[in-house]
Amino acid sequence: MALLIAKRIAIGALLVLVVLTITFLAIRLVPGDPALMLVGGESGTTSPEQLASIRAALGLDQPLHVQYLNFVGSFLTGDLGQSFRSDTPVVELVLRRLPNSLELIAYSSILAVTIGIAMGSWAARRGGAADTFVAAVTSVGVATPGFVLGALLVIVFALQLRWLPAGGLRPWSNPVAHLSGMLLPSIALSVAFLAVVARMTRSSVVETMGQDWVRTARAIGLSERQVYRRHVLRNALTPVTSVIGLQISSLFGATVVVERVFN
Repeated sequence: MALLIAKRIAIGALLVLVVLTITFLAIRLVPGDPALMLVGGESGTTSPEQLASIRAALGLDQPLHVQYLNFVGSFLTGDLGQSFRSDTPVVELVLRRLPNSLELIAYSSILAVTIGIAMGSWAARRGGAADTFVAAVTSVGVATPGFVLGALLVIVFALQLRWLPAGGLRPWSNPVAHLSGMLLPSIALSVAFLAVVARMTRSSVVETMGQDWVRTARAIGLSERQVYRRHVLRNALTPVTSVIGLQISSLFGATVVVERVFN
């Protein structure tokens, strides 16, 4: 067990290093000069000495390998640098907005897990038209990008029906307004997650229902509801739990686009 944990930690550390390296190289390959950005983007109004001073302050005058080592070292010490736009520490900007993102991820996860498991179980138990319906809905859900769905939700429920706000975040002093403002982005963020959970639940339940212990439970006289709750669903949710963990981690990237749609 200790060897397995150490191996996983080493793989995780290597993955972080790869991501840092790709990020560093991508930033250096993007056209533009950060020094010019800080002075407004016009080199004609800034002397070469001023630009050189700004580049020295940012460490851009150092060799590339030195910049890379400083970049990795700053990350390991929790220093993500200064924002070029607001001249504010990046860590401060992240921490200021992180609670709203975590709240949105929590609501989206609750919606996706509860509705996805319910839909997958219903499709597996009913079969036929129910299975076809769930398969069609989940296919559309997986194929629809969150920002497209978000825009459609705004058009229908905010602009046309005027049931929910189109964007923005209300304070918790008005819980109803706060939760109503979270509803549309939570739906937009959770649909693809919901579709994956529903599909996995359906497949796992169908496979579990064919196991020997399920037939034995029916043979000893348990009702179909008891068999399903005690023996089918509990065992079927084991692989679903792993998928849920992976999908929640993916929401941290998807929430950026959805938050932009809903301001």
